[in-house]
Amino acid sequence: MHSLANKHILLGVTGSIAAYKAAELVRRLREGGAEVRVVLSAGGAEFVTPLTFQALSANPVHSELLDTEAEAAMGHIELARWADAVVVAPASANVIARLAQGRADDLLAAVCLATEAPVAVAPAMNQQMWANAATQDNLQRLRERGMHQFGPAEGDQACGETGLGRMLEATDIARHTAGLFDTGALAGLRVLVTAGPTQEAIDPVRYLSNRSSGRMGYAVAQAAAEAGARVTLVSGPTALPTPPRVARIDVRSAQDMHEAVQEQAGGADIFIATAAVADYRPAAPAEKKIKKTTDTLSLELVRNPDILAGVAALPGGPFTVGFAAETENLLAYARDKLARKGLDMIAANRVGGGLGFEAEENALSVIDANGVTELPQAAKSQLARRLIVLIAKHFRRRLG
Repeated sequence: MHSLANKHILLGVTGSIAAYKAAELVRRLREGGAEVRVVLSAGGAEFVTPLTFQALSANPVHSELLDTEAEAAMGHIELARWADAVVVAPASANVIARLAQGRADDLLAAVCLATEAPVAVAPAMNQQMWANAATQDNLQRLRERGMHQFGPAEGDQACGETGLGRMLEATDIARHTAGLFDTGALAGLRVLVTAGPTQEAIDPVRYLSNRSSGRMGYAVAQAAAEAGARVTLVSGPTALPTPPRVARIDVRSAQDMHEAVQEQAGGADIFIATAAVADYRPAAPAEKKIKKTTDTLSLELVRNPDILAGVAALPGGPFTVGFAAETENLLAYARDKLARKGLDMIAANRVGGGLGFEAEENALSVIDANGVTELPQAAKSQLARRLIVLIAKHFRRRLG
């Protein structure tokens, strides 16, 4: 199974005897690295108690459409924005019918309408109910709207009959859920990503750096790998694990990163520069620790090589995407950087005041020759996947 690391999976459990399998599904999703929240319908609660899912998911269970403890009492909107994917398992014939009708009269149905994340149903019902033309028509309608269907399987059923209608086993649903993120949008392409800060030595124990955590760059690398690319990540010092299916090159200084990128850029189709590279470095780092002997200390700084502009200037070079982290005049500064460095695209984000660096969420204004696309505030993992969709679309457009 492909990794579900850092994914937010919202599991909808509805009224079916197969609800007992949903408890095992929570375990399998978490084993894959996902964070899981459960929406339990009134019917589902007749089969498995909320306490079971709370214990297994380590999160509160949600069941009320109008939640007075949620922000603005709109729990369905909060959950819809939180989810990277919504999986309804088991999905009873009744729930499938209600989703096909676009109903929003309980929490799960409302979340499915409100989310931008992929939604999947894992049907579970009697074989005659499964074969009924109404059920098949409802599922066809959901598939036409882009909803995913996992199963069902064939075999013995709780009613004593045998046939199609059994919910898939938890391991199979978890595997299919991981597959939702493997889009293939960058299939066969080579993507080079930079991430994290750089550290510029002052002496053997001190350095100049910045507040970048590397989270956005690592999320972009993971999203590109999920989109089918062969990804190389050139990373400054971070405490983050390497994303699955990503080759990582560790560097420390801007000069180190410049050399690594120059070595890799010729073979890349797309270059995404999310790293917060130091613009300057000490001209002459001390060979020994500088002792505190004076009230002031002066450092002479020299400019570091411009990694991004260098890649953009390569003859026949990769499709080049820059990042601009600004405290003011966000769009103006980003447009200037886009033009001055000859980039294909730039993702601009505001930093400071709890935004950008060291934060779990961000928002991006993505600028290219055709205008601006706003990606509203969301988890960096979600933003990264949306950014990769944009990059893939514009890359293919450039190829004609």
